[in-house]
Amino acid sequence: MHLHTISNSKGAVRRKKRLGCGESSGHGKTSGKGNKGQMSRSGHKRKPTFEGGQMRLIRRMPKRGFTNPVKIIYAAVNLRDLDKFDDGSDVTPELLATKGLIRSAKHPFKILGVGELKKKLKVTASAFSATSRKKIEAAGGECLTTK
Repeated sequence: MHLHTISNSKGAVRRKKRLGCGESSGHGKTSGKGNKGQMSRSGHKRKPTFEGGQMRLIRRMPKRGFTNPVKIIYAAVNLRDLDKFDDGSDVTPELLATKGLIRSAKHPFKILGVGELKKKLKVTASAFSATSRKKIEAAGGECLTTK
């Protein structure tokens, strides 16, 4: 067998269908697009939610609830994550951001009481849960709130 003798097996390659070339193309006069209308033209666009002109399902559904514009969404940091820091260190938002525990020092975050804390830490956060505050102060630490 040589490279110049290699060819495709029978039936592996088909001729390209020449759409829009009349009756002899194998797809007839309209190239399989039906008759006239938006969908038979090139570059047609119709939204996926379009339902033929009747009221869309998304508009038939009732609205429910509302979005509170004043609500503050906190990122959660657990006490077990704070146990990684050295004893007696100041835990600031910038330090938590560099360690990857929060996304950014500008976004609000809350310290939650999941896990145990055995080190004395001075923690600065946007908010504290009641259990986390108790556990930090029981370990001899301090809780400071930022605004």
